[in-house]
Amino acid sequence: MGLFSKDIKTMDDLFVHTLRDIYYAEKQILKALPKMIDKATSAELKNGFEKHRKETEGHIANVEEVFRMHGTEAKGVNCPAIDGIIQEAEEVAGEVEDKQVLDAALIAAAQAVEHYEITRYGTLITWAQELGRNDCAEVLKRNLAQEKATDEKLTQLAENRINIAAAE
Repeated sequence: MGLFSKDIKTMDDLFVHTLRDIYYAEKQILKALPKMIDKATSAELKNGFEKHRKETEGHIANVEEVFRMHGTEAKGVNCPAIDGIIQEAEEVAGEVEDKQVLDAALIAAAQAVEHYEITRYGTLITWAQELGRNDCAEVLKRNLAQEKATDEKLTQLAENRINIAAAE
């Protein structure tokens, strides 16, 4: 089912479709994070990716909770956007030989993922509220807060250490 599929007739259908999109995305991110951990050379970056891997497991559980609360089967739908972001990250990381530059590239890739997740969770929260599902919105807000915090940590790490080292 594509985003503008005829199967989406109501706001509820759109909410469930987008919930399935982020569910798929979180699972793909969980698969990709070990590769990023292995490629990172900065101990702080490795630790940050490892922490986010554990958070992502929690994000998946939270999305599954929203599916249950909403009375909908927890399943994903293909998300070409996250697949493309992850593929691009893998390609760029494979082309960089300088370890400091590689870490900068990994942060940029991770932030592209975070920004995708932030937009999806923000949208889902708004739609849940519009649908009168503040209970679902509250669970999704936990994920959004962690995604924003991760993005901020990545920014600080990039600006205070990684990008400086890469530019030298």
